[in-house]
Amino acid sequence: MTFEQILDKVRYEGVYPTRERAEAAVRLVLSGLGRQLTGDERVELAARLPFEAASILTAQIPDTQPLTGWAFVKDLAGRTGATLATTRWDTGSVLSTVATLAGPDLLTRILRHLPSGYALLFGRAELTQAA
Repeated sequence: MTFEQILDKVRYEGVYPTRERAEAAVRLVLSGLGRQLTGDERVELAARLPFEAASILTAQIPDTQPLTGWAFVKDLAGRTGATLATTRWDTGSVLSTVATLAGPDLLTRILRHLPSGYALLFGRAELTQAA
């Protein structure tokens, strides 16, 4: 998938009025994900993304304190001044496309690596183990 195809898919999935709005969401969310994702999962995901998207992801220095899924959305909203609802929508629109590109096996590993709350952002059910 090319970067332009990602933008088109996100625009369609997020029902954005313009490609520019979809691109803003892609850049915001991939930058945020780049601050959360480390290790082999980061490298493998970058390899599956088109160059432009991989560059956005890998240009970020990972945070030393990982954020939960909800804190991730709140952090992105704080960076843009957008509402939490809008930012949650943007996040889901972009990460559902990222999930498709990652594939089920890599996505499972990514979700195991991230704190709780990300599965729903990627379009998956949040599964927890019974005590």
